[in-house]
Amino acid sequence: MTSDFFRADDLGAFVAALPERPDMLVLAPQGTVNTGSVHGDQRMSLSAPADDGPASGPMRQGPVRATRLTTARRCFVAPPGFDKTLAALDSGIVVLIGEPGTGRETHALNLLAHGRQEPVIVQVDGAVNLLRWTPRPRGVHGYLVVEPPDPTELRAWDLSRLETTLSEAGARLVIVAAYAPGLAAALEDRLGVPVLRHIPPDPGKVFAAHLVHSRPTPEARDEWLGTLTPGEYAALLPDGLPPRQAAQSAEAVLRLGVAGGSSGDEVVRVLAEAEGQGIVARAHADPALLAHLVSICVYGGLPRGVVAERAAELVRLTEAIGQQDPATSGSGHEPGEVAPQRAWTETLRLLGAHHLQGRGQAGTDTVAFYRPGVTDTVWEVLCREHGPLIPLLHTWLASTGNEAELVERAGRAAASMAVATGGRSLDCLRDMALAPSPAASEVAAWCLGVAAGYEASVRSASDLLEQWSTETEPALRNAVAHACVPHRSGFPAGQALDLTHRLMETPTGEPEDIAVLIDVRAVLVEHFAVGDLGARAAVLARMRDWMESDGIPGLLTALAFPDIASTDLAWWGERIPGDTVVTDCAVELTGHALNESSTYGAMRDTLLAWCCGADGTERSNSRALEALLAGLVTARQPGFLRWLLSAERGPDTLPGKSLATEALTEWRRNTPAPNAD
Repeated sequence: MTSDFFRADDLGAFVAALPERPDMLVLAPQGTVNTGSVHGDQRMSLSAPADDGPASGPMRQGPVRATRLTTARRCFVAPPGFDKTLAALDSGIVVLIGEPGTGRETHALNLLAHGRQEPVIVQVDGAVNLLRWTPRPRGVHGYLVVEPPDPTELRAWDLSRLETTLSEAGARLVIVAAYAPGLAAALEDRLGVPVLRHIPPDPGKVFAAHLVHSRPTPEARDEWLGTLTPGEYAALLPDGLPPRQAAQSAEAVLRLGVAGGSSGDEVVRVLAEAEGQGIVARAHADPALLAHLVSICVYGGLPRGVVAERAAELVRLTEAIGQQDPATSGSGHEPGEVAPQRAWTETLRLLGAHHLQGRGQAGTDTVAFYRPGVTDTVWEVLCREHGPLIPLLHTWLASTGNEAELVERAGRAAASMAVATGGRSLDCLRDMALAPSPAASEVAAWCLGVAAGYEASVRSASDLLEQWSTETEPALRNAVAHACVPHRSGFPAGQALDLTHRLMETPTGEPEDIAVLIDVRAVLVEHFAVGDLGARAAVLARMRDWMESDGIPGLLTALAFPDIASTDLAWWGERIPGDTVVTDCAVELTGHALNESSTYGAMRDTLLAWCCGADGTERSNSRALEALLAGLVTARQPGFLRWLLSAERGPDTLPGKSLATEALTEWRRNTPAPNAD
């Protein structure tokens, strides 16, 4: 009686796979075998094993599920070269090489099912030893083997044997192998069967195919798709999106957009959230994979070398801290044990990222997520579920290097953690700013400036900026100054001016303080340069107040105003003399800068630039200069008189000489005669 563990077909396949050696083999399920008689159901086979090769394992195989095959065929988009591969399959065996997640298995299933209404396809476990495997004699149309451990172990005569048995059974075999450089050429030389490269189909066509086979009416789909902006459509279907994710985009559009009424942005956000959560789940127990995930979140879009180098640095830092405190390492490896290396393409696949060739500066290769919104989700999940990592990540970000792009990326990453934690991660920022890395303070500045623009972290960031603005540590004061730069800060000009004023009123007497004050001067100039009318008026009014001080605020005002006055001469021409407040500020600040010996030269040159503009075709510039000089004559500041006398002694070709001469004449006319007594 046959054992319940075997069916007749399975037992036959098992016997057929046994080694061919002329020794007696007895199968006696539930029987007794001894040197005498044998009792129970018996089976005998004469076989001979190969002289070498790995031991035979169980024949793990089974039919491809009907639902999977139906879906693969219904929404199939033929990849480039499909007809060529189909013709090659007439030989019986084809090796298809491609990267996981690019639709290569769907490609293989459609090759095997082509031309049949109800194909029977069996998938064989890739771990099965093909040297010992034999197809069933009948009833199967195709066999699929995915990623054998080492396809280079196969030999031409092994596949020749399989071609014969497949031909007799009326079946074909597709072996799917993972892409590796040079693998296709090596296999083709070694095996003598067609070895073809799988190229993913266009994601837009995959997306469209899944939409076509959906339940909603075409009118409903077209109406919803018509509401998408070009930017929303690009976010829904980024360039190079793998077919599987393109299909997921279509499913989300149908479920959330067409049926649920969500907008394109909402659908993209849901897709990014689901993708980000899945990525963190795959990486959380693998320190190397987690390090690459974080590195892509911070430096995505930059050259591959930068991403890989920063990931390696994070791994080294994690291991160093883990050796000091094994309880916090979470590495999953014993001390001294070397973690297994993973191919770069496999790392990107697991992280849902892609490698773009020649997309960076100077044609460099870059690495990024397909959907930028994935990064926000990753930070949220990491900060929620991996809290102990936050201090370590701040230490890592502080050592990012001196390149402006890397510093900005590191600062924005720290700000993302601040937003994700509601500002709590800013407790780590002091140590970051005081780290020995040259750019650490700059990274902290980027973090504070960006975090101040989000509701979740604005309060914590603002409190920290106010606290640091009165500190004596140069690194902290430098961070405040740099955080106030307009393109970094998320707060209005008034708040930035308050912070810079505190910095000016809290000198430390240290040599580094000069650098901080130079940064403050640059902040004032930039806020005026990029500000609207309200911001510019606020800068001028605040500087007008500061010039009354004999200390640092007054000196910095004199240092900054020549650059401010030479910014956007057309704007000054429009505001003077019509805007009384701006005119009065311009007169007083110009006189103040001319009075300071250290800033006289810069202000003199700015006035000459105004004179050159007044000599042009713009009448407004001429009126503005006339009004400015008239106001300076009335104010009667000694620095302005010095300028007038210098202009009087200058050549006739000096720009504005005639206006200066008239102003000097007016000055002298209004000067009281000396008392003869």
